[in-house]
Amino acid sequence: MSPIHAYLTFDGNAAEAMRFYEKTLGGTMQMMMTIGEAPDTEQMPADAKKRIMHASLAYGDGMLMASDTMPGQAYEGMKGFGVALTLETVAEARRVFDAFAEDGTVSMPFEKTFWVEGFGMVTDRFGTPWLINGGKPLV
Repeated sequence: MSPIHAYLTFDGNAAEAMRFYEKTLGGTMQMMMTIGEAPDTEQMPADAKKRIMHASLAYGDGMLMASDTMPGQAYEGMKGFGVALTLETVAEARRVFDAFAEDGTVSMPFEKTFWVEGFGMVTDRFGTPWLINGGKPLV
C-alpha cells in the first residue's frame, strides 16, 4: 500500500515555497516542472509559463508535492487541513517550527504537551498550515 502524500497548491509562489521546504526540512527535490516546460504550451502567456505545473520533494519516507494554480483558475488559499510533521528530537522540531513561524502565524506555540515532548501549530508565510511534533511520545 502506498503512503499518503500531501499535495499543496500555491498561487504563483510554489517554486519559492518548495525550495524553502527543501532547505528547511533537508529533503531532496525530485522534480520541479514549469507549465512552460510541458508540451504544447507555446500559446500560453509568458507569466503563466513560469508557474509550477508539478514539484515533488522527497523527505524521509514521504513526499511533499505541489503546483501553482493553472492560468484562469481561482486561488482560494489553503484551508481545512494541516501538514503533520514528526521529528526525532525536540531541538530539530523547534528549529523547523521557528523557520516556519518567521513571517508566518503561530496558532499554538511550540511547547511540551501530554502526548509528545514538543508540539506546535504554525501557518508559514506561504499559507501552509503545519502541525509539528518533536521528541519522544509521552503516551
